[in-house]
Amino acid sequence: MRRVKTCLLLVTVAAISCGCPPGKVVTGHTKLPPSQIPVAKDATREELLEAYNLIAHNTKTLNATLELKPTAGSKYSGVIDEYHEVKAFLLAARPAQIRVIGQAPVVGTTVFDMASDGTTFQVSIPSKKKFLVGAVAVESASSKPIENLRPQHLLDALLWPEIRKEEAVTLREFNDENARYYILTVLRGGHQLEVLREIWFDRSDLQVTRMLTFGPKGVLLSDVRLADWQPSDGATRQGGAATPSNGAALFPRAIRIDRPHDDYKLDLQVSKVSLNEDTPAERFKVEQPAGAELVHVGESAENKQP
Repeated sequence: MRRVKTCLLLVTVAAISCGCPPGKVVTGHTKLPPSQIPVAKDATREELLEAYNLIAHNTKTLNATLELKPTAGSKYSGVIDEYHEVKAFLLAARPAQIRVIGQAPVVGTTVFDMASDGTTFQVSIPSKKKFLVGAVAVESASSKPIENLRPQHLLDALLWPEIRKEEAVTLREFNDENARYYILTVLRGGHQLEVLREIWFDRSDLQVTRMLTFGPKGVLLSDVRLADWQPSDGATRQGGAATPSNGAALFPRAIRIDRPHDDYKLDLQVSKVSLNEDTPAERFKVEQPAGAELVHVGESAENKQP
């Protein structure tokens, strides 16, 4: 018995000396190969500003084919509606032009056709024989969250505004169990400073991975996540977007747009994208189809036509 007690004591002392708490048996650990261990790259505030502005300034137009999956509703609204994926064709051009055509899979019928010029928007919904028009500045929440989708919401997520020299910008780090980040915070001036935008950079590759946009009083307008940065399709023209060493402009192929106050999310899977192509102005126009009801979004009941 004395010999057994002595052995147990030695085992306990050995466990404590190895940093293992008594009673816990270490069965082993997994060691990742060096190639799989992410390295956090360093960058200064100025370098990150330059990288962001290079993309924002040099991306003039987009011509993309993508799969689009909207999700409307949340646990806060009490209703979650899943919508089938649609194939979408997207055109966007600075300063504020965008057009998106969504088609049903396989059959190819048009689900929606929407456009915006930065001042007004138009949305054609052939299945409902409705043609919606309204001012971009008017926020009119529908009881059906998916009807809050606006073309300029996609424009804001895909064609980024430049950060001007006169804007106040701070830099901080953020770490979690998945990655390490740099965060640029752009401030809005006035009587009281407020956060205007946050731009997150993944320190493993210094690519933009998340962008948050805020309204007055800290209202979160949009939360955009970007991933799977790949070269764009086709050759880029002189003055194209930020490019890697092979000369092909990079663009995120997986994008999620979350509009919490509009109560919907959009998942975009980009299959093809070309940057900075010449796009005729007429391609951004959506005409009211014959027989479609004209609906003025945001117009008061007393001002509507009978």
